[in-house]
Amino acid sequence: MAKKVMLLGNHGFVIYNFRKELIKELLKEGYEVYISLPYDEKVEIMKSWGCHYIETKVDRRGINPIKDFMLLMHYFFILIKIKPKAVLSYTIKPNLYGGIACRLLKIPNLKNITGLGSGFAKGKLFTKFLVFLYRISHKDEDITFFQNQEDMTALVDRRIIKENYQLIPGSGVNLAEYEFKSYPNDKNSTFLFIGRIMKEKGIDHFLEAAKFIKKKYPNTNFEVIGFVEDTDLHYKELLKELHDDGFIRYLGYQNNVIPFIENAHCLIQPSYSEGLSNVLLESAAIGRALIASDIHGCKETIDEGENGFTFEVKNTNHLIGQIENFLSLSQFEKELMGLHSRKKIENEFDRRTVVSMYMKKIRNY
Repeated sequence: MAKKVMLLGNHGFVIYNFRKELIKELLKEGYEVYISLPYDEKVEIMKSWGCHYIETKVDRRGINPIKDFMLLMHYFFILIKIKPKAVLSYTIKPNLYGGIACRLLKIPNLKNITGLGSGFAKGKLFTKFLVFLYRISHKDEDITFFQNQEDMTALVDRRIIKENYQLIPGSGVNLAEYEFKSYPNDKNSTFLFIGRIMKEKGIDHFLEAAKFIKKKYPNTNFEVIGFVEDTDLHYKELLKELHDDGFIRYLGYQNNVIPFIENAHCLIQPSYSEGLSNVLLESAAIGRALIASDIHGCKETIDEGENGFTFEVKNTNHLIGQIENFLSLSQFEKELMGLHSRKKIENEFDRRTVVSMYMKKIRNY
């Protein structure tokens, strides 16, 4: 009888994009794979591989005790029904509430801390509540993968996690899918933002910098890709206004971002917090320069001055300065940055490494 493994996530697109190699390896080795997450078009693709799907509604950003309790109960009952040998969980709520259900049912749980989010910065009372949830969702025999040093330190120093934890290179990059592409030979430098449109992703700083730079350097382009979060709908009007005024091109959500990265000269990631930024990894793999906040989860992808620049988080003026530093480079220097980006990803962030680390743990169950 095949061993059962369940993946808990909050978004089908994310599980498909960043875990597909792991899922395929599990299926190849004869595991019965269940995925528990909200429905989207990627679910049908994963089902076609042979995955079993359980629809699970996850309020990704809301703080509603009733909904969260219902999510915990949902996890509890599906785990009783499926009886998996191990559960792989990703993102905050699947880690917390899936972790609690696994602990109650004594099911091994491999958590992936893709980022602690803004919860630890919302005040002492909320932080204490989060710490409490992390403690009761974790048992010492669980395995916890961290995507950056800061998140690992935050939970280890609080003694939430005492053993069986490991730092991994984010989600890694599929180097065959994100192939190196020659640098654009275009005098009009294009800067690209890819991400959910929300305050915590630093979109305000990108837009403010775009307005300043576009006025001073007319031969620049700023493009924005991503959907507006339901909690930040005011950005729709702002994006339309800046698009209509010619400061940016708002391209909405794109199922395939590779062509846009290929046409860009530099990817800008002004986030306030990240686990380990996938868009930075993917852009670097294609061979593009990077500009990002000097936070854990972003700066790991940048060798300062060699494949990009970091700037002080939430500091628009510093971001503008780094964009100007990039614009001052020659075409040859920009191409060297792109080559360094690709080499760094090949050496440090190959997704095969991440899959191997997971499979080594899973085979023990």
